[in-house]
Order: sequence, then structure tokens, then C-alpha cells
Amino acid sequence: MHLPINGYLEPSPNRPETGMQAIHRAISNIIKPVFIVDVNGSPGVCQDGNVTISDTSVKNSDNFRLMSYAPPLHPEDLGNSDFKNRYKIKYPYIAGAMAHGIASVNLVKAAGTAGMVGFFGSAGLCLDDLEKAILRLKSEAADVPYGVNLVYSGAPEQELAIVNLYLKHGIRLISAAGYLKLTLPLLYYRIKGIYRDSGGTIICPNKIIAKTSRLEIAKQFLSPPSEKMIKQLVDRQLISPKEASLAGQIPVAEDLTAEADSGGHTDSRAAISLLPSMIDLRDDLFQIHKYSTMPCIGLGGGIATPKAVAAAFAMGADYVLTGSVNQSCGESGTSSSVRQMLAKALQTDVIMAPSANMFERGIKVQVLKRGSMFAQRAARLYEIYRSFENIEDIPDDVKNEIENKIFQNSFESEWQMTREFFATYDPLQLELSENDPKRKMLLLFRSYLGKSSKWAIGEETSRQKDFQIWCGPSMGAFNEWVKGSFLEHPENRKFETVAMNLLFGACVVIRRQWLIHGLVSGALDLPPDIGKFKPLLLSEINEILKLHTGC
Repeated sequence: MHLPINGYLEPSPNRPETGMQAIHRAISNIIKPVFIVDVNGSPGVCQDGNVTISDTSVKNSDNFRLMSYAPPLHPEDLGNSDFKNRYKIKYPYIAGAMAHGIASVNLVKAAGTAGMVGFFGSAGLCLDDLEKAILRLKSEAADVPYGVNLVYSGAPEQELAIVNLYLKHGIRLISAAGYLKLTLPLLYYRIKGIYRDSGGTIICPNKIIAKTSRLEIAKQFLSPPSEKMIKQLVDRQLISPKEASLAGQIPVAEDLTAEADSGGHTDSRAAISLLPSMIDLRDDLFQIHKYSTMPCIGLGGGIATPKAVAAAFAMGADYVLTGSVNQSCGESGTSSSVRQMLAKALQTDVIMAPSANMFERGIKVQVLKRGSMFAQRAARLYEIYRSFENIEDIPDDVKNEIENKIFQNSFESEWQMTREFFATYDPLQLELSENDPKRKMLLLFRSYLGKSSKWAIGEETSRQKDFQIWCGPSMGAFNEWVKGSFLEHPENRKFETVAMNLLFGACVVIRRQWLIHGLVSGALDLPPDIGKFKPLLLSEINEILKLHTGC
């Protein structure tokens, strides 16, 4: 039971304002404290003054009984300070990597410029295109923090080629996503260049922020590399014996994002149960391994409203990661048609569909179903793939269905285009398919899944019913929150505006909760619209926050 504390406020310089709208304005002015006081039996509010806390009554004519209190809360104060210092950012906020460059150079630059960190979406790009993007990042985002994605593919040589590209260009931060197990190329990236400085501290230049929804995978990332895999790296002369001697004293991942119900690859986990488990796991492993610095645990998936951001930090998240909502921003690397479709999405307008890069394993991704038939058509291809061992075994009526409704092309022409793609992207797959008809069918069917995302990005309107748009239910939650505001319209959605509204709004949400829970004299009843945050223009947010910096 809450035990009331006697508190009194001597306001300075103004007397309290009365009325719920005055309280609302005070809650929203997040860089100043909120004092709710008793003014002749009604709540009043001040944002300046001197407070006295006492077990005995000290009421006099110059002060007012304190009913509740909320301290200032700037967005910079959210999250974990070590995390922010580690990546030289102001806000504990990551713009997650969305494949095929949807998390574009422009988006990554916008995140860094805003005091956050973004990851370029490298998955699905050939090495030449990836290198071009890296060169742009090094040129255009050289003065801001950024990272690049590395997605588990199950193709070690391809993964190693990407890692070598990152090392060649001095990419010091990657997001490791979709991993079903740790791989040698990933550990090679992490360990390469590790050393002990003159003070004896182990310095690991290459940082990994992992992303997973599975505790067993998180345990691998939050533990040191295994001796067996370290030895394999030494035997292959990828790392030196000196580097190997230090590798067992660091976690594989510098930090880790608990991935809840997200767009794209997801296990559709509930954030409210996943995040606490990840934090507990981190705490246990930190105690066991005695790392010099504790890995931070963030939350991604479902992060698209101020209340979701506030809830993440209330549960102990060190940072938050956004994905789906960024895709609807003007800086993303997708098309205006996709942004329009995303802006209309409801929370129920998502569905699971087969994944292009893990098609044969039955792994699924979460996509937008509103306005697209992609999920149903991809599922049909997977059903056919499971039913037959050879393209020649597929009945004519099923072949006609695939050619007319899905490929909109003949099997022969589609296979020719598939060959041309894999000849550049992953030639080994073609070699393996020459004597394996099942793999040939796999590559052919995967071609539809791969092209469907490119049709969406490239705005191939003739194939709009086949658009593959990665999206989680958070997109619908965002749309519901911004309905009736300027952010309802996708042309107004700029990354910094969206991100700062989420962070600023979270501060308002948290302060309202502090007030109603009665940090001083007991619970305070507030009408639901008082302290309810609605989107603000970026200029309005900056106008409030600049008071904090003295600008």
C-alpha cells in the first residue's frame, strides 16, 4: 500500500495555475518539473518552486500541499548512457536494417544526423551494389555514426566475401540478424584486430549488435566465441594466435536487440515476455564471464508509438529499434506506392509468408497483405515445392497456374532470368542445381519471391498485386496513433520527425504515469485526454527542447 508523504510547495515566481488544460501543458513541457498542488480543494500546477517534504504539517499561507510530482525528462535521458556513449549518439534509438537498401544511405544518414544510429539494409544486394552503397556511406555519412547489416544466409563463402568487404572498407559496426547459429565469418569480423591497450584493457574495434528472438541464439551472442571456432579461424589464418588469445574474454555481440513481433523475419514473440528474459540472460552471463563492459539489451518489433517506446524503457530496455515505421518515411529506399500502402495499413493487415532466402526450410517472413496477393502466391509455390521433386513432375494444370497467375511468364523464360541472377549473386547455387532437380525448382520459385520485393521497391505498378512489403503490426499501430494529424500523410513522414515524436511522446507518457501513481501523497486521477500526446512538428519539439540546452 502507498503511504502518503506530507509535501508542500512554495511556488516561485508564479502562483499555481488551475484547470486540467494547465496540467496538460505542464506534462507536455517535459524539460521542466510538474508539481500538482491543492488549491482550495482543486488541483493546480506549477513548474517552479521549492518543495518541503516532512512527516509533520508545515502548511502556511505561502505554500500549497503537494499532491503529485514528476521530474523533467528529456529524450536524451532515456535508455542506457553506456550504450549512447559507446556509439557516440544522443538518443538510445536504432533505425533497423531493412533489406535491399530499404534502410537506405539517406535513411542511415538521417538517423546519424538526428543523434541516433542507423544500419544500412545490405541483405539481398550483390557485392558490387553493396560496395557502392558502402562508398556512399563513407562519403556522405562520414561524420555521423552508422552501421551495415549482415544477415545469416547459410552460405559461408558468400558471407565471408561480405565480411571481407566490410573489413576492407573499415566498417566498424554491423547488425547481425537472422542467425540460426554462429558462423566463422561472423566471428572473424568480431575478432579481427582485437588488441590490449597500454592500460591492459581489451579493445575490440569491430562491434556487433545482434538481433534475435531466441534465447538459445542470444546465449551464443552474449557468450565468448567457442575455443573450437577460434582454433578454426587460426588454422585458416584468418586471425593471429595473439588475437585468438584475447577472443575468449569478450562476448560475440557488443549489444543485443530482443526482436519481438517485427516485419520480415520474425518469430512473432511477445515483447512483454521476451525482453525480460533476454535481460535476465544477459545479467546471468555477465556475472559468469565478468566482461569489462556489460552488453546492452534493446527492444525491436512493435516499436511505433510513444506508449510502446515508454513501455520498452519501463521494462528495462537500454535502447529501442524501429523498422516497419521507417519504411514509410521519405528517406527509405522503397517506392511512393509502398509508402501509400503502408500508410493505410491496420494492425491486422499483416500475414506470414515464405521467406526468399530460407524458402526450403519453411522459414517465414511477416508482410503486408492489404493490397497484395504475394503471401498467398508465395505459399502456393511452397506447397508445390513440397509436393514434387522435379519441375517435370508438376501437372500441366498446376504449371499453367504458376505461369499465368504467379510468374506471368513461361517456365523457360523464368529459368533463364533466374540463371542470370544467380550467376552474379551466388554462382555456387547454379552449380549445385545442375545435378539436383529439386534445387533447380527451389531457385526458380525463389526467383518470384526475390523479384516481388524488387517490384515493390522499384514501383513496378503492373505487378502491384505481387508486391512483397515487409511489415509488422506496429505499422498499423503507428497509423492509428497519427490519424488526423499531419503524420497521417506519408509525404510528411521524415525519419527525424517520426523518431523524435516517438521519443518525446514517450517522455510525456512516462511523466503522466509518474503523476497518476502519486510519487508523493497518493494516486492522482487525470482524465484520459490530459497528458495524451499527439504528434508535433519537429520545429515544435525543438522549440521545447532548446530550452533544455540553453540555445
